[in-house]
Amino acid sequence: MIAAEVAARLGHERLWAVDDHTADSPTPAEDEAAASAAITGAWNNAYTQARKDADERLIADLDKPDGVMALYRAYNDPAVAMTAYQSDFGATLVEPSPKAFGRNYVGYWETRNLRMVANMRDVLGQHPGSRMLTIVGASHKGYYEAYLNQMHDVQLVSADEVLR
Repeated sequence: MIAAEVAARLGHERLWAVDDHTADSPTPAEDEAAASAAITGAWNNAYTQARKDADERLIADLDKPDGVMALYRAYNDPAVAMTAYQSDFGATLVEPSPKAFGRNYVGYWETRNLRMVANMRDVLGQHPGSRMLTIVGASHKGYYEAYLNQMHDVQLVSADEVLR
């Protein structure tokens, strides 16, 4: 909904979907409870609590004149990517379940992000020299930047420049 509004205001006629869930695979029924316990247990950490606390403050101010932009600026702060990693993916990567549920989860997440970035790169390759605005959840942003920074004909612009 946000992308459509922004594109219309800028006079663009087209949006491209990039999300990709082809890496999704169901957890076997006999493992669902153990996988859920392992992942949610890994998420129970100080970084997750810090993210929740920060979100509460930001959400409490959404009705203020600059509330939405303050939320966008906060979610795009470079430190947020590391906090997201520490609270979620880094924590699940080292959870000690015998079936490595956390490592499976991180593999899915990285694959999903790689495929999303591949979809963006495909569009950019079809339109050399074009500019692209991507709107994505904050937990994806660090992965987008890491992967897109490896592309030869892609130059990232800081969100700070866009969210002035």
